[in-house]
Amino acid sequence: MPMYAFKGISPSGKNVNGVRDAESPKILRQNLRKDGVLVTSFELSKGGKVSKDANAKKGGLSRDVDLGGFIGGVKKGEIAAFTRQMATLIKSGIPLAEALGALVEQIPNMRFKTPVSEVRTNVNEGMALADALAKHPKLFDELFISMVRAGEVAGNLDEVLTRLADFLEASGKLKSKIQSAMVYPLVMVVVGAGIMGVLMVKVIPEITSMFTQQGKTLPWNTRLLIWSSDFIGKNILWLILGTIVSIVLFLKWSRSKEGRPIWHRFVLKLPVLGELVRTINVGRFSRTLGTMLQAGVPMLRSLDTAKMIMGNVILQQAIDEAKRAVTEGESLAQTLKKSGQFPPTLIHMVAVGERAGQLEQMLERVAITYESEVDAKLNRFTALLEPLMLVIMGGAVAFIVFSILQPIMDLGNLSGPK
Repeated sequence: MPMYAFKGISPSGKNVNGVRDAESPKILRQNLRKDGVLVTSFELSKGGKVSKDANAKKGGLSRDVDLGGFIGGVKKGEIAAFTRQMATLIKSGIPLAEALGALVEQIPNMRFKTPVSEVRTNVNEGMALADALAKHPKLFDELFISMVRAGEVAGNLDEVLTRLADFLEASGKLKSKIQSAMVYPLVMVVVGAGIMGVLMVKVIPEITSMFTQQGKTLPWNTRLLIWSSDFIGKNILWLILGTIVSIVLFLKWSRSKEGRPIWHRFVLKLPVLGELVRTINVGRFSRTLGTMLQAGVPMLRSLDTAKMIMGNVILQQAIDEAKRAVTEGESLAQTLKKSGQFPPTLIHMVAVGERAGQLEQMLERVAITYESEVDAKLNRFTALLEPLMLVIMGGAVAFIVFSILQPIMDLGNLSGPK
C-alpha cells in the first residue's frame, strides 16, 4: 500500500504533517478528515520524507480557466475527445508513450498535433505527463495539469482522465446551452434595430413630408415621430459611432479592477438574470471542486482552481475568504454561509459531506442539481425575454403606425376649414 507524506491543518488550526499509508489520495483525505485533519498537500513518501519538489509541484494559477470555445486554434471538444481516448488506451494496458503516439497519428488539427507530439517526446525522455503538459498552458490549463499530476501520484491516471473528459464535456454542454439561449434575443435586437433604422431614415420621412406641407398643427406624437426621424437621419453616423464607443467604454470599465466588482454585484442583484448567473457559477464551482477532490488534488489547490472557473468576481472573493478560513481550520460550509453569496442547498450539502467524509460525492450531486436548474432557469429566462422584446418592438411599431394614421384620418381637417 502506498505511503503518503502529508501536510494539513488540525481542528485547533495548527499546521501538522506526517506519513500515512492509504490506497489512494482520496482515501488518505477521508481517513485524515475523520481525525479532524484537513489535508493541504501530500506526496508519495520516499523513506518517510516529502520529496524536495513537493512545493514546486503545487504551482499556482497564472491565468483564468477557459471552459469552452477555442484555445489557440483548438476546440475544447478536441481536447475532451483526446483526454477520453487517452484514458481508454491507458485503461487497456497500453503504455503512456505508446498511447500518446497512437493519438498523435489520429489528430488532424496541426495546431493540436504539434504540441501533443512534443508531449510524447518529453514523456519518452522520462518526463512526467503533467510536467510535459504544463509546457503548453494555452491548451492544458491548471485544472487539467493538477488532475493529471494527482492521477500520476496515485497511480489511477486512467480514472482521472475519464473524470476530466466527463468534466470537459459537461462544461462544453453547459456553455452550448447558454449560447443557444442567447442567440434568439441577440438576433431579435439586431433585426429589430435594423428595421427601426430603415423605417426612421427612409420610410417615415417620405410619408410624413406631406403632413408638414399642410401648415396645420400635428398631434404631439406625430411631431415627435417627425423630429426623431429627422434627428436620426441627420446624425445616423454619429449615433452609430457613439453606440460603438459607448459599448467599448462600458466593456473596458466592466473588466477594469474598479468597475468589475461593481458590475458583477449589480448583475447578481438583477431579478431573473442574477439568479441565473449565480446558478451557473455555483454549478461550475461544485463540478470543478468535486472533480478535483475525487482526483486526489489537495483542498486548497482545488479551491484555487474552482475559484477561477467562476466568472463572477464577487463569488471569487467569497471563495478567497473561504480558503483563508479553511486554512485556519474552519469548516468550508460555514465560511461559504458567512459570505451570503451561496445558496442554502450548496451549504447544507457541503456540511453533510464534510461530516460524513464524502465531500466529493456531495459536490457531484450539487453540480448535477444546479446544472438541471440552469436548464429550467434558461428556459424561464428566454420565455420571459421573448415576449418582453416582442412587446417593446410591437410598441415601437404601433407608435409609428398610430402617429402616421392619426393625421391621415384627419386629413380633411388638415387641408383647411370646411
